Amino acid sequence: MPFVHLGDPAEGERMIEPLRKFGLSHGEAFGLHKFADWQTAFDGLNAPGVRNYWKSHYLADLDDAAITAILDYAQRLPSPHCEIFIPHMEGAVRNVSALETAYPHRGAPFVLNIHARWESAEENEACMAWARGLFDATRGSSTGGVYVNFLSDEGEARVRAAYPGGTFERLARIKCQYDPDNFFRLNQNIRPSVQPHEAATAGAPV
Repeated sequence: MPFVHLGDPAEGERMIEPLRKFGLSHGEAFGLHKFADWQTAFDGLNAPGVRNYWKSHYLADLDDAAITAILDYAQRLPSPHCEIFIPHMEGAVRNVSALETAYPHRGAPFVLNIHARWESAEENEACMAWARGLFDATRGSSTGGVYVNFLSDEGEARVRAAYPGGTFERLARIKCQYDPDNFFRLNQNIRPSVQPHEAATAGAPV
């Protein structure tokens, strides 16, 4: 359970003390870190040369159904490289309106990232099935949205889930204005809202 406190070190230590006293742990380490060092602290989990299949969605809450499913799947990781990662959101992210930027999911309290990783092709089916199973088992606790950086090749419907509430349409209009030929189309693509020859004359607003 990694925590970050940006502020007075003594206050941060006071805030995490109840968690340090809760139950037994496999170990702990805490102290002052440069933020750049913290950003690279978990790079070792993403070692090159392994196969990856990720599923993710925002959770409306860590309700009993979600906790039960997560604990169930955590007991049967198909590979020692797999992990279930649950970032807690809220805080300052909610200080900005969902319509002010291209990031609209400012009300979701949690993200569930299901990271299936393995080494050999023989493990493909088992590891991918594990990730899909946990994703489906927690769907009822999901907001229906997803963070675009955690998407695989899942189709336009899931890209739209990353940009709900009119955000997708706004980005499509911007794409039409600046990239009407859809040159930048890799990763999670947002196609221009009109055809290139129409964009040249329409001057689509941003």
